[in-house]
This record gives sequence, structure tokens and C-alpha cells, in this order.
Amino acid sequence: MTTTEGAEEKLRGWFSGRLPDEWFEGPPRVVLDREEIGVIGRLAEPEVAEGASEAERSEAVAGQIQRFREDTREHRVAIAREAEHRFARKVSWGVECADEKVMFTTLSVPVMTRLRQPERRVLDTLVDAGVARSRSDALAWCVRLVGKNADEWLAELRDALLHVERARAAGPQV
Repeated sequence: MTTTEGAEEKLRGWFSGRLPDEWFEGPPRVVLDREEIGVIGRLAEPEVAEGASEAERSEAVAGQIQRFREDTREHRVAIAREAEHRFARKVSWGVECADEKVMFTTLSVPVMTRLRQPERRVLDTLVDAGVARSRSDALAWCVRLVGKNADEWLAELRDALLHVERARAAGPQV
């Protein structure tokens, strides 16, 4: 299975049909890459007393997320095993509740890269300044920063890739 729109649709459909209806508000969001399937569901916001402080609301959301994580652990692990066997990728779980997004499990995959001295100096500066513990952490920090600040551009790029994949699929089969 490739990381095409069709693959994500199949996964979204499978998880929507496989997960208990009461777990999430609506179908889960499925994020796919070469190694991992991320399943992120939206939890109902917890009820709090009228006039509750922001701290009380925040702790209620944290409690709701933790309760879901603990109460569904065994069932999520069983579903993940099925999906891992069926789709040959690891499954990571996460939830969104109010403005919070929490990933319970994620893979940390090594990625090989070759950097020239100017790029290595950037990483070394981040390490020397205490922003990162290692070059590896510094590179991950840089990737997160680009992802955060270039969301719109990356979304446009992903959309363009979908059009390319559709055009390839519609072309002659050799």
C-alpha cells in the first residue's frame, strides 16, 4: 500500500468500521506515512460547572483524555494488532479534546541524511545552546519548526501530489 489518497480512504473506512461508535465524535482522522498509521479521534468535551475557571476546564480535559487512554488501552492494542497485520504498518493512537491534541504512542524512526558543514553548524549551534541534546534532536527540532511555520505551503504541496497521483493512475498502465 502506498501513501495515496486511496490508501488513506481505505484505512479511514476500516478504522471507522472497526472502532466502537462511542469512542469518538465522528470518524477518526487517519494519517499515513511509510512506517506508521496514526489514528486520531475527537473526544467529547467534558462537562464542567458553569463559570468554571480556565484551569478547571484544562484539568477536566486532561482527565477526560487520561480516562479514555486507560479505559480503552486493551481494546486499542487488539485493534492495532489487527491493523498492523492487515496493513503492514505500526499503529499510533491519539485524541483531540477541546484545544488539546495528545498522541499516546508514536514511532521514532531513524532517517539517514548527509549534511554539509553549514547545515551541521546549524545543528551544532542548537546543541551548544541547549535547545537540543544531540544533532539528531536538533534536526527533529528543525523539521518540527518548518512543519509548524509552513503548514499552508505543505498542505498545498500535498494537494498537488494528490493530483499527480490521480493523473498517474488515470494514465496508461504499462
